[in-house]
Amino acid sequence: MPSALPDGEPVPGDGALPASALDGAADRPLGFYLHVPYCATRCGYCDFNTYTATELRGTGGVLASRDNYADTLIDEIRLARKVLGDDPREVRTVFVGGGTPTLLGASDLVRMLGAVREEFGLAADAEVTTEANPESVDPAYLTALREGGFNRVSFGMQSARQHVLKVLDRTHTPGRPERCVAEARAAGFDHVNLDLIYGTPGESDDDWRASLEAALGAGPDHVSAYALIVEEGTQLARRIRRGEVPMTDDDVHADRYLIADEVMSAAGFDWYEVSNWATSRAARCLHNELYWRGADWWGAGPGAHSHVGGVRWWNVKHPGAYAAALAAGRSPGAGRELLSDEDRRVERILLELRLREGAPLDLLRPAGLTASRRALGEGLLEGGPYDEGRAVLTLRGRLLADAVVRDLVD
Repeated sequence: MPSALPDGEPVPGDGALPASALDGAADRPLGFYLHVPYCATRCGYCDFNTYTATELRGTGGVLASRDNYADTLIDEIRLARKVLGDDPREVRTVFVGGGTPTLLGASDLVRMLGAVREEFGLAADAEVTTEANPESVDPAYLTALREGGFNRVSFGMQSARQHVLKVLDRTHTPGRPERCVAEARAAGFDHVNLDLIYGTPGESDDDWRASLEAALGAGPDHVSAYALIVEEGTQLARRIRRGEVPMTDDDVHADRYLIADEVMSAAGFDWYEVSNWATSRAARCLHNELYWRGADWWGAGPGAHSHVGGVRWWNVKHPGAYAAALAAGRSPGAGRELLSDEDRRVERILLELRLREGAPLDLLRPAGLTASRRALGEGLLEGGPYDEGRAVLTLRGRLLADAVVRDLVD
C-alpha cells in the first residue's frame, strides 16, 4: 500500500504561503506536476499513492470517481493561481504522472493541461509530459494528446522478458512498449522515454541486456533505468519474505548498472543524472531537472508534493478526502515545512551531486571538503571538474552515490 506522508505543520485552509516564498521567484522556473492516482491493477513492487477500483470501492463515493477527477484537479490548479497571486511566471514544464494517467480519457488530460495554460500561461518552449502504460494507449489516443499540446511521453517498459514482467505484476506483453514508441513518433511526439527496472528477482544479466537492447532498438531519445527497491508493505516484499522469490543483492544491482551505462553509451546515450540517459540536451527531462535543481513546482492531486521558495507541502493522500477538501473550498494540503538555509544546502548537495554537472564545492563545510578530497583520491570524483570547483561523480562514484553524498554533507 502507499507509504505514509511525512509529519509537518498544518497548511492554512486557504493554502496561503509565507510572503518570503515568492522572493526572487522571477529567477526560478515554475513547473506543475499533475498526479492521477488510478491504476487498473497494483504492481507488486509499487508503494506509490495509487488506487485500483477495488481499493476505492466504498471509501470515497462519487468524490473518488475517475469520471470527475479532471474537474477536481482543475479546482486545485485554480487554487494555485489564487495562492501564487500575481506571480507573473509562465509554466516551464508540466508532468502528468501516477498511477496510470492514461486510464483517464485523452480529453481529460488535455483539459487539465488547458487549465494550467489558462491560469498561468505556458512558456513558448514548455515541456509537457505524460506517463503512460503501454496497454493503456493506442494511436488515436496518442494523436489526441499530441494535438492537445503534449510533446513528451514516458512509457513504463520495465523489462523485455515475460518472466521478469510477471514477477513485477506488469500486465503488458513484451514488444508492446517498443510499438508504443513508434506510435508516439507517428503521432508527432518530439521526445519519448522508456522506463526500465533492473534487479528484479529471477532476472539474469542476459535478460537485462536484452531489455536494454530492445528499448534502444525502439528509437526513444531518453531512457531511465532504476534499481528495483523492495518497499515494505508491498506484495513483492511479502513474496520475498515468504521465500517465493529471491532478494537481489547490491552487487547484482552494481553489475546491472555498469551494463546499462556500457550499452547506452555505445548507443549514443549520455548520462545526465545517475538513473537517466539522453541522446542530447534537448532530450533531457526538464521537469525532473526542476526537482534536482530545487526550482519551484506545484504538485496537484492526492498525495502530491509541492515546493515554492523554500516551502514544501504535501496533499492528503486519499482521492475522496482530496476531492472533499476542494469541494468545500479548502486547500487539500495535509502538512508543510519551511526549509532552513541548512536544509536547502544539504538538499542541493544531495540532488545536484546526482547530475552530470555535479555540485559546487563551495556548498561543502570543512568536513565535507575533506571528504571530497578523499573521494577524489579514491576515484569517486572527476579530477578536471574538481579543479574547477565542482564535485562530479565518476562511473564508480555513481555506483556509490549515496555513500558519497553522506560524506559530503557533513
